[in-house]
Amino acid sequence: MALISYLTTIDFDFGALGRLAEHLDRLGVRRPLVVTDHGVVAAGIAARVEAALGAAHGARFDETPENPTEAAVRKGAAAYELHSADGIVAVGGGSSMDLAKAVALAVTHSGALAGYAMVEGGLSRITAAVAPVVAIPTTAGTGSEVGRGAVIVMDDGRKLGLISPHLIPKIALCDPELTLTLPPALTAATGMDAIAHCIETFLSPAVNPPADGIALDGLARAIAWIETAVRDGANREARWNMLMAAVEGALAFQKGLGAVHALSHPLGALPGMRLHHGTLNAVFLPAVLRFNAAHVGDKMRRVASAMGLAPDADVAGCVRDLNRRIGLPAGLAAMGVPREALPAIAEAATRDHCHATNPRPASVADYARLLEESYA
Repeated sequence: MALISYLTTIDFDFGALGRLAEHLDRLGVRRPLVVTDHGVVAAGIAARVEAALGAAHGARFDETPENPTEAAVRKGAAAYELHSADGIVAVGGGSSMDLAKAVALAVTHSGALAGYAMVEGGLSRITAAVAPVVAIPTTAGTGSEVGRGAVIVMDDGRKLGLISPHLIPKIALCDPELTLTLPPALTAATGMDAIAHCIETFLSPAVNPPADGIALDGLARAIAWIETAVRDGANREARWNMLMAAVEGALAFQKGLGAVHALSHPLGALPGMRLHHGTLNAVFLPAVLRFNAAHVGDKMRRVASAMGLAPDADVAGCVRDLNRRIGLPAGLAAMGVPREALPAIAEAATRDHCHATNPRPASVADYARLLEESYA
């Protein structure tokens, strides 16, 4: 059985930010909390968003950490209550949008946040009472603006996914103008995040042909434009296509992801480290592609075609070469990951919500090998 559902309203194009007030009015949101981070504030984007609120009376919470935490959710929820907010405008990359979704859940649902995680059986506990969210991405990678999940580092150190259709933002307001000033390194990392999403969702064994088509289209766009976007951030066509690729990768999320994300999630929760999720995905993708290659039928040929490669091309090798060309680290060692942390990550990967939808079953030993292959 295939259960297929696309629920997000997407306002996509240059100038979309100018329609924010209309969307809030349509949702009946009068007192939004703007959830963002210090980098977005410093770039002047938060102020632009607040200027576009129109008659709505907004307040700002800008303490989103690079990997959103349960502690930050509590602080955001307190800010929501203090403002007597009736909705959220999330502005930033995946961290701000994920935090916003978790705050929208926390202010409308009682009990421990971890109880709503997918691995804790939380899917059925999340109801339509979730506060409305309008998501405005400032990077082209995570696609969280159209995704049904939020990944949060819990107080106990676990990085868990809160997953529900009720967490999908009511409006995804996607304005490529907001990505024009994204630095090259972040453009590369977030762009590879989108590529990893498109590839992993397509290779997932779940049956969803519309999602497959969307993922392949997103992959083709990202591969065609990522190097231009990294090299020339002011290229409007490149920025438009990269943001669309990010949206498409996340629209296919309902097929599930796989071993790339099962590994990157627990690594992103390592204490004392600041590991970018998209960079981790880029580093893991070649090894995972090789691991899965014999278990995906003819899908690897279709991936190669979307990437503009020969049907029998070494897709994993091409991804590795692309990482190098756009300046991403060659492996986990270059990112400063201590080798002694790897055994615990291999164990944690088998408990991640993305583990079950990898096309090839993976054991702790398999994950250990993938980590080792991605280390140097």
